[in-house]
Order: sequence, then structure tokens, then C-alpha cells
Amino acid sequence: MKLRKPFIGILVMALALGGAMSLVACQPPKAEPTKTYSIADGDFDPANWGKAYPHQYDLWLKTKDPKPPAFSKYKAGFDQKNSHYDKLSEFPYMPLLFNGWGFGVEYNEPRGHYYMVIDQLEIDPSRLKAGGACLTCKSPYAPKLMQEMGAKYFADPYLDVHAKIPKDFQRMGVACVDCHNNKDLSPQLSRWTLQNAFKAIGKDPSTLTRQEARSAVCAQCHVTYIIPKDAEMKSTSVFFPWQGSKFGQIRIEEIIKVIRSNPSHNEWTQSVTGFKVGFIRHPEYEFFTDNSVHFKANVSCADCHMPYTRVGANKVSDHNVTSPLKAGMKSCQQCHSQSPEWLADQVIAIQDRTVSMMNRAGYAEAVTAKMFEAVHKAQKEGKTIDKALYDKAKDLYLEALYRVIYIGAENSVGFHNPTEAGRICTDALAMANKAESLLRQAMTKAGIDVPVNINLEMAKYLNDRGVKKLKFRPELEFKDPYGIQEMITPAASLGK
Repeated sequence: MKLRKPFIGILVMALALGGAMSLVACQPPKAEPTKTYSIADGDFDPANWGKAYPHQYDLWLKTKDPKPPAFSKYKAGFDQKNSHYDKLSEFPYMPLLFNGWGFGVEYNEPRGHYYMVIDQLEIDPSRLKAGGACLTCKSPYAPKLMQEMGAKYFADPYLDVHAKIPKDFQRMGVACVDCHNNKDLSPQLSRWTLQNAFKAIGKDPSTLTRQEARSAVCAQCHVTYIIPKDAEMKSTSVFFPWQGSKFGQIRIEEIIKVIRSNPSHNEWTQSVTGFKVGFIRHPEYEFFTDNSVHFKANVSCADCHMPYTRVGANKVSDHNVTSPLKAGMKSCQQCHSQSPEWLADQVIAIQDRTVSMMNRAGYAEAVTAKMFEAVHKAQKEGKTIDKALYDKAKDLYLEALYRVIYIGAENSVGFHNPTEAGRICTDALAMANKAESLLRQAMTKAGIDVPVNINLEMAKYLNDRGVKKLKFRPELEFKDPYGIQEMITPAASLGK
């Protein structure tokens, strides 16, 4: 039977319309118009903003509530009563590598935004040596204090700078004024650090699209940064190491180049090797925006971590910011039709693989660190080490170290960018193994006996950490189904 031309035209149009609808089906729903109110300039008090926007304010207050573990495996966390989730006990190679640095004493998984300043006040005192610079992304008063104090804001002791915050707000973390324009609620970049970083990569902040801006406000804090030091190891500034990168591709290689480009970027001395090194903190924005699937699909941070929710008859962005795993995967179901359980399984599968690769790289790096310790001991005893082999091993070791720190500090456990997580981990593992091989050659050449297995002495680094004397927690012992740990150090030595 022949189809008439008008019917064929209608059919083609219907198919085209269906195709177009399928292309936009994965876009998160748009917000319904919200009536805006003008908030007074310089008003930092969320309660005053809450009078105009009560639903958002009530949701923001919930960031102080304990988050249920739900489906989460690596970010389950603990509530206030049980204090913190000790990351160093979960990954015992970290306290070995970070010994000599505050992160080797206490390194906790973050709690809700409500606790951003509280967590700093309660942490081991060794973590506060960077001074007032530590407040830069924690308190809404940071920009004001920096403008008023100048260089002293960075260099003065943390508690001295913190005391300048009005008493009623000294325990308050991120607030409305950090992310929103007080006139129309539009996303606003309140931190000079991010504004300068965008300029460094040739991106004018005023040209950000709505979706880019909804991620950029998160990039004020969920990024890595450098705190340069003067000759007395006092902090002089805070900046993001984005120089040499470009928007949408802030890569680990460029970040490392910036860290290693200036001795003032070395914030601490690694005890086991004696090397002066920098550090990398929570690089979520850099990791997510480096060509990840969700970033390329124009998904913003807020789409996943602040999905729209119903409050009575109103539809608002959920300001109880958390992982989708701890919120029943409801944000994922804006685009994906599968069940919450199925979606969570995919996340955990990615995280399992990332942790497996990260542990391999981390323990390989720990072995190399202990070998450097042995080499330095031999040098003090008069042994001559081949300089070319040593220098190449050190270069590879540092390249691997920053990659191991980067992937361990990024808070999605690889999910924000799985392919990039695999690349970074495998590069780190290859570099650490090569560095170990070069050191073995150098030691053999110098007539030094090299043991087949290197005892990492992890208990020495795990136990009695800092003023609080934090103890190794056996319930978080590294699970090692493939026996990697036994190949490195006698299992019996762990946790003693």
C-alpha cells in the first residue's frame, strides 16, 4: 500500500521530534521561577537571608544533620557523636607518606558544610600551622579579613585571625553570601582565588554560562591550592595552580609543574625521605572538568549534589548538599531511568576499581619512600650513590607522589572522572615502580644489600599520631584480597 506524501511528511516530523526529545531527555529539569528579594549589602547572616528564602535556609541548616550511610561505601562517615571518619586508618600508606605534615597526623573525611570551620577548630593543632590562610574557603568572612589585614591574614596564627570573625559567626561555615548575589540570587564568585585562577587560564568569569557558573561557585572551595611560604615558613598567599592549563582541561601534569616550579611552594618536609614537597587538596573541580562524561554533557555540580526538591508547593534546589549516594540517588534519576540500587552499584564499581588502583600506587610509592630512607642512611655511612640514577629516581618518585596525593584527596573516589582516575593511578604506579628499580640499581652498584621485601613499618606511622594520640583503628584495616601488602611487608607488622 502506498503512503501519501502528506502522511510521510508527518511521520518524518514525528520521528524528528522524538529524536530531539531524546537528546534533551538527559537534561536536569529547570528551576521554576523563584521570587527574588534584595538582601542588604554585607549581610553575612544566613538567618536574615532565610527570612526571604525560608525553604533554602531550612535545607541549608540540615547540613549539620548526620548523613545516613545509605549506599555509600567509601564515604559512609560517622555522625557527630562518633566524631570523624579517619582516612589514615582506612589507607595506611598515607600516614607513612604524609609523616612530617599535619595530614599525616589527622586526615578526616569531611562532614557537612555546617562543619567547615568547626572541623578546623576541633582538629589536631598540627593542622593549623598554615595560619589564617586556612580560613580562605571555610568562612564567608575570609574575603573581608584578607582585604582588611593584607599579608597578615595569611601569615598570622590561625586562631588569631579566626578571633577577628564576629563572635556569633566564629563557628559558621559556608553561607548564602559565599555563593549568591544578594540582589538577585544569581551565582556569585566571592573568592579572589577563583577569580584570579580563571584569569590565569584565559577565562573571563563574566562569560560563564549558567551551568558553568553553577559549578564555579563550588570551585571556590572544591579545588586544590598552594600556600606559598617565606624563608620562615610563614604563609604569604593562597592561589590555585592552574597556570599553564585551560578551561575544561586543568590536568594533573600542569598542576605538578606549578608546584615544582618554585621552592616557596614546598609547604612541608616528608620525614621518611627528607624531601621538601608541596601538597594537593580536594581537586574535585579540576578532576571533574577534565573531559569527563558528565562535564561534557553540560551537567553542573549542583545538578547532582543539589537536585531540585519539592517543599510543599514549591520546587527549590536542595541546599542540604551531599553525595547522591547518601540521598537515595534521586539526582541521578533526573537523567537515568534505572533503579537507585542499580545506579549505586555502578558508582561503587567505579570506586572499587579506583581504590584498587590507588592502593597499588600508594603502596608502591611507600616502598620507594622507604628505599630512599635506606639510601640516605647508607650515604651518611659513607656509601657513594650514583647521582644520575638517584636524581632520576627522585624525579619519578615526586611525580608519582603528587599523583597518589591527588587521587586520594579527590572526594568522589574516582567517580567524577573514571578514565582520568585510571590514567593517573597507572601513571603513578609505573613511575613509583621505575623509581624503585633505579634505586635498587644504585644501591647494588654501591655495594649495599637490598632486601627483597621492604618493611614499611606502618604501625610506627599509624599509632600515637599528634597531640590527640590517635590510634590505628583495626575495623578500618586495608582489605587486601590479592596479597599486595604481604608482598611488600609482613602482614603481622601492620597495626601492632
